[in-house]
Amino acid sequence: MGDVRVLFVDDEPDFLDTLLKRMQKRRIAAFGAQSGEEALAWLSSNPADVVVLDVRMGGMDGISALRAIKTAHPLVEVILLTGHANLELARDCLAAGAFDYLMKPVNLDELLYKIEDAFQKKALQEKKIRSLEEVIGTRT
Repeated sequence: MGDVRVLFVDDEPDFLDTLLKRMQKRRIAAFGAQSGEEALAWLSSNPADVVVLDVRMGGMDGISALRAIKTAHPLVEVILLTGHANLELARDCLAAGAFDYLMKPVNLDELLYKIEDAFQKKALQEKKIRSLEEVIGTRT
């Protein structure tokens, strides 16, 4: 999957640990945080392409964390996971800038596919920005 860097955020340590191990076996640069606050702190000093974020966590919930991530790191793509199906919540997440919204227990192949899509979207946005910077740079 290339050089994609993924931060997984979930307040269930066993789930998070298992997910990280499964990703690392697939040679994904996977990192973990157990809260929205911890994720934001990690992102402030580490680059990430994609964040996979649990919706329901103690402290800062997933939607609040999503909004904070998109404000501070607008190009980082966020995939939300939840164990509670709710169409209104899914709409709110997508409106707040989430790349996608998946149900737990998540199918690992589906999650990998979504991570790859999110990574490709981020790479395309970065390429567009570089092209625009080059055009602007040639005009000054």
